[in-house]
Amino acid sequence: MEKTTLVAECPFCRDRGFDPAGRLVVFLNQDGPFHGYFRCQNRCVPGGFPLWFARLAALDLSEAPGFDPEREYFHQRAEFPVVNINTEIMQYHDRLTDDLIQEFSAAGIGRQVLDELQIGYNGRYIVYPYFQTDGNGYTARCVFPDRPQDYFWHGDEQLAAEEFQIFNIRDLLCCENGALFLCEGENNLLPLKQLGFPGLAVPYSPVLESIDPEIFAHVRTLFIVMVNSGESETAARALAARIGYKVRLLQWPAGLPRGYSVWQMARDRGGGFRDAIAAMIQSAKTFSPFPAPRFEHERFLRRLTAEQGTAYAAMQSGFSRLDAAIGGIHGINVIGGAPKVGKSMFMIQIATEMALRGIPVLYYDFENGRQKIYQRTLIRLSRMDVSTMRRQEWTETERQRYDDACRRVRRMMTAFRVVNDRKLTPELMRRHIDFLRHETSREYAVVVIDSLHKLPFKDLSERRTGIDAWLRQLEAIRDELQVSFLVISELTRGGDGSYREEPHLGVFKGSGDIEYSADNAMVLYPGDEHQDPAAARGRSNTLWLVASREHSPGPVASYALDYPYWGFVEEGGRIV
Repeated sequence: MEKTTLVAECPFCRDRGFDPAGRLVVFLNQDGPFHGYFRCQNRCVPGGFPLWFARLAALDLSEAPGFDPEREYFHQRAEFPVVNINTEIMQYHDRLTDDLIQEFSAAGIGRQVLDELQIGYNGRYIVYPYFQTDGNGYTARCVFPDRPQDYFWHGDEQLAAEEFQIFNIRDLLCCENGALFLCEGENNLLPLKQLGFPGLAVPYSPVLESIDPEIFAHVRTLFIVMVNSGESETAARALAARIGYKVRLLQWPAGLPRGYSVWQMARDRGGGFRDAIAAMIQSAKTFSPFPAPRFEHERFLRRLTAEQGTAYAAMQSGFSRLDAAIGGIHGINVIGGAPKVGKSMFMIQIATEMALRGIPVLYYDFENGRQKIYQRTLIRLSRMDVSTMRRQEWTETERQRYDDACRRVRRMMTAFRVVNDRKLTPELMRRHIDFLRHETSREYAVVVIDSLHKLPFKDLSERRTGIDAWLRQLEAIRDELQVSFLVISELTRGGDGSYREEPHLGVFKGSGDIEYSADNAMVLYPGDEHQDPAAARGRSNTLWLVASREHSPGPVASYALDYPYWGFVEEGGRIV
């Protein structure tokens, strides 16, 4: 014993032609991730953990620590061909020049590592052989020295597919119940192998998407070290999320250039490379899909403070009784109503009034067209009906009202965007929200969807599931981006074929998920004169709060049509 290391003569060397036998080193630090890892300093066999040792020594596996007789092992889903390129790989390895060996030596990599991994040279390209789990090589990646973007694959095309692009996969078989590294770039694995660590590599980070996380099912700890770039870190985190808690991501020290790698660190640090990589291993934390408790607490307090501020309080519809009933426009607010009851007009009025106060509003319109939205807003603000506006023979008062309304609409448009894109996706919606918030320098935003049942779906036959999927996305956007939604929904007809049924959650059309997703579900209930064109001036609707997470349901207020100015006027108060 030497502190926490066991040293002995290697029992495998002489059987493999090594004389004298090398030293076998076993790491017994129980607090470290490499507890139980052994390796021969002659590299006569790949290093590994107790079960691998038992297999090499032909011992009864039941005697080895960690043996599970019922464990099922991952097998690559492939029938390997009869023909391999093992002979070519050996020939390429024999062609390594003194200059190339010296180049590897500058990064601290000795001839033993090159021999173990069978690195070769074809006269122009460095050859990295890709051995598969059956021990044979069927492909190799040939990379031009000092120009990694210049490469090609040699060998069986089918086994050059991304799912097979794992360099040195044999180490995976040796590290059951143990730890190993996963690197980006074959040359970045070599300095770690020189230090005695087990590891795999992928040629470039996009390959991580094709890795089946099940191959690491029996690995206890997986260290992932990528090239220093945002793209590589994103790919590593995506893989870590699929694998789970056993992943530890190595982070590069601040100040290093983009593209910095293990290979460059080995060249730059020389004899200090071991300590540098050890520090990165020491600071690597177990990957977690959850934020740290401290950051979660800080985020909670920031949100709480923000909700006590004026920006949050300013999220008002402009209808005082509606704002009192639901506490302002926050969360997901679904408003249903019969056809032609004025749902769009109601939403346009709320949305444009909020935008006039500088609140960023995105209006996803699949009903009216942007020209109608702007025109009806101008009519409402100028108090000039369509016929008067088109006549253009105005009094001085009318001209003044019109010019003032035009100025207000122009100012409103800095915070108001109408989108008619029939190819809208949740990802595109997120980008629209980010852009508008950045452009207006506002923390909160409002999204209007007119209407829920006309959002884009892949297939009309999937409308029900499509609506529910959109509602799930709206929930996520609400929580991630602090966005409030105003969503128009269609209603189902009652038993008599009309829309006169007293409002309840079941009247919303085509989605049982509204009751789960909506923070507030409301219905604009038509008055008796709804279908009478002659009664337009006296038409009135009642807004009902059907269900709410935080507020009591019931009638909110009545809204009289402000004919012919495309708006509503709030009338009677909430019925208690």
